[in-house]
Amino acid sequence: MVIGMLGFQTTVSRPITLSGIGVHSGADVSITFNPAEADTGVVFNRMHENGEASEYRAVSSQVGNTDLCTVLGFSPARSVATIEHVMAAVYALGLDNVLIEVHGAEMPIMDGSSMPFIEAIEQVGLVSLGVKRRYIRVTKPVRIEHGGSWSEFRPYEGTRFEVEIDFDCPLIGRQKWEGDLTAATFKSELSRARTFGFMRDVERLWASGHALGSSLENSVVISDDNTVINVEGLRYAKDEFVRHKALDAVGDLALAGAPFIGCYRSYRGGHKMNANALKALLSDATAYEVVETSAPRQRVAPRDFIRVNAPEFAPWSA
Repeated sequence: MVIGMLGFQTTVSRPITLSGIGVHSGADVSITFNPAEADTGVVFNRMHENGEASEYRAVSSQVGNTDLCTVLGFSPARSVATIEHVMAAVYALGLDNVLIEVHGAEMPIMDGSSMPFIEAIEQVGLVSLGVKRRYIRVTKPVRIEHGGSWSEFRPYEGTRFEVEIDFDCPLIGRQKWEGDLTAATFKSELSRARTFGFMRDVERLWASGHALGSSLENSVVISDDNTVINVEGLRYAKDEFVRHKALDAVGDLALAGAPFIGCYRSYRGGHKMNANALKALLSDATAYEVVETSAPRQRVAPRDFIRVNAPEFAPWSA
């Protein structure tokens, strides 16, 4: 069974720039995807007005705030926020190495989904770098719980997500999305799902300096009478909400620093649960192993993977 995994590392063929507004800051922002050498990983460079740059590898140890989005860095004046939609596109398409130059404090929200980033990356295309890609293979269950929420990793021959949400809102209620992650699956079933929110929370978010760039052009908005305000309605009938939560999970777990082989399950999760589950996995050296393909192959199946003795391979630790 071929599971849509690549044997070699990739990068973008040439630079490409996207511009928009930040969903929380409301400010103009632009990002440029630049080619990078093998073993670079995903690196964000936030450019400041004085010419300085703050550099962050997109790895678990660099994750700061996870309250409303996923942030790299621990200082608001230098951090890079709302990276999850970009990282989901990068991960799903198999883009291993890229330098993302950022002019602004967060990613552009675009239409609230990952599709604009998918389209941008596919516009320039990926090139193989001829260097073997390594994976993190889950070897035993790892689970965390908080209140009525939980997240866990389990061994699985592939990369699978099982995400369930449960909202006290009749429009949403209890929804679940599950499936093996491939580029095709992500594009068709998750990539167009938009971020969503409730009208009742708007004033509170504005008062705290958040959602200043949110609008009906980039968010699904639920009214006080539990209906969708957006004229066009939902992109995925009834369950766009859980599909977006699954999209977020893909982006958050991309911060492992390497693709993972296993199943990720969550119930009533979010950015914080995703981040903490990933940290729990990576902090237990008995819960995973580093593997690569046994022979040079572009496409990889489970039988092709072998464990490698790579104590120096810890991309999640910046």
